[in-house]
Amino acid sequence: MDLFDTVTPTPKAEGPRPLADRLRPRALSEVIGQAHVLSPEGPLGAMLGARSLSSLILWGPPGVGKTTIARLLAAQTDLAFVQISAIFTGVPDLKKVFEAAKIRRQNGQGTLLFVDEIHRFNKAQQDGFLPYMEDGTILLVGATTENPSFELNAALLSRAQVIVLERLSLADLERLAQRAEQDLGRTLPLTGEAREAIMEMADGDGRALLNLIEQVAAWRVDRPLGRDQLATRLMRRAAKYDKSGEEHYNLISALHKSVRGSDPDAALYWFARMLEGGEDPRFLARRLTRMAVEDICLADPQAQSVCLDAWNTYERLGSPEGELALANAVVYLALAPKSNAVYVAYKAARASARETGSQMPPRHILNAPTKLMKEIGYGAGYAYDHEAEDGFSGQDYFPEGMKRPVFYVPPERGFERELKKRVEYFAKLRARRQGG
Repeated sequence: MDLFDTVTPTPKAEGPRPLADRLRPRALSEVIGQAHVLSPEGPLGAMLGARSLSSLILWGPPGVGKTTIARLLAAQTDLAFVQISAIFTGVPDLKKVFEAAKIRRQNGQGTLLFVDEIHRFNKAQQDGFLPYMEDGTILLVGATTENPSFELNAALLSRAQVIVLERLSLADLERLAQRAEQDLGRTLPLTGEAREAIMEMADGDGRALLNLIEQVAAWRVDRPLGRDQLATRLMRRAAKYDKSGEEHYNLISALHKSVRGSDPDAALYWFARMLEGGEDPRFLARRLTRMAVEDICLADPQAQSVCLDAWNTYERLGSPEGELALANAVVYLALAPKSNAVYVAYKAARASARETGSQMPPRHILNAPTKLMKEIGYGAGYAYDHEAEDGFSGQDYFPEGMKRPVFYVPPERGFERELKKRVEYFAKLRARRQGG
């Protein structure tokens, strides 16, 4: 069998077809859950209304209709539909696809080339599409579950519009379930709670829901099954999570911002979501420590120690017991006073250091280990702070001629209230000593 296929009139089915195949939409108006792109005001609806379809990248999770939408776009624009998968297609296969598209074009018909998992093509293979997109040989529609900005070449992205498809909501899944029941000719043998449970198991994936419904419909039961009975018969579908991809960055961002927003419940939820998805607890321990030094800083100096202790506890206990220590750290960080004053001061100091990086320290704070260095003034006039009144000399430690900057401005929060008093105290002493 060829690795690519061109749509031909569908022969009469000789045997039973899967429910997901039987319910495949026959028109774009039948597609569930993507009205934001298919409505007349949406990007695809507007293109079809203007009869001007451009190359597209369909980005979305599994089971939301990427392949179906591509097929229906080809049918609505009278383009030949050719489908390939980046997983199974090599350079020789691509050449055959392009040659067939050229011949088709010479005969007056365009080609919509649908590339599933397009992000799996390497840079050279992605570049190979460009000349055929530019001269109109093909209209490319790529499908990907990964963030295109990470996985696709800039040159390819500049020639295609990215269309973001959304996971199906519970209401969308319910509509799909009702459509399945109409096809089956009967309602599912489930209680209301069990019906909700099967929607949750599908996790926004329409194809997964139809596969689950097909299993349930085949059971012979005397009465509707409850949630617990359903759970014993069906394995719960693993949550969508890619430890190195888009979901990884989305969830760690959600965890970090929930901690920063002082919401322990939300923080625990995203922490648990990452663990359930298979995230390495050591990665989470590292990120929690980063939150302590970035978003709490000196407002609670203990926060960093709490994270390091939790990390160490996890290393000693392992999973799953050690994950509770990390959960303790999550709650502690969420409820700790927040401050990024040191973080802001650090970045400002780095910027200033880049601008003034060639200036020498003032001579009075330089050591003079040799006679020559003493003769040219190194160390001359240095005031030993322990011998000064209040243990503070008030000398200037910035390069000569450099206006004294202010980097650290502690807020009136947590322990930094005390540090703010100290900063102001030393500023007054410095002004008094330097003025004197």
